[in-house]
Amino acid sequence: MATDPLSITFAALADPTRRTILARLMEGPATVKELSEPFEMTGPAISKHLRVLERAGLITRGREAQWRPCLLDAGPLREVTEWAEPYRRFWDASYARLDNYLRDLQAKDENHGE
Repeated sequence: MATDPLSITFAALADPTRRTILARLMEGPATVKELSEPFEMTGPAISKHLRVLERAGLITRGREAQWRPCLLDAGPLREVTEWAEPYRRFWDASYARLDNYLRDLQAKDENHGE
């Protein structure tokens, strides 16, 4: 089992249900019942997903009377973004080379067509 924070965050993000929960929490705090509405799964199953997200530091739980609303904590996502940044630059450079190659091909086609 991974112990470094980035691996724990990626493990939490690996599940589509957890990603959907995080997307919902971008709109604001939500109870477990509200978070379980779009899914056909039991409350305990949703709670298990929430524990994984909480362990990864991606959500926190507040307290309002008997409710414990979940809140998004996007801090660990910053570390994911920083990790992915070099790959974004790689893809940007690759697309720029492809654009140049296609522009050269188009120019050659236009020159031969004259």
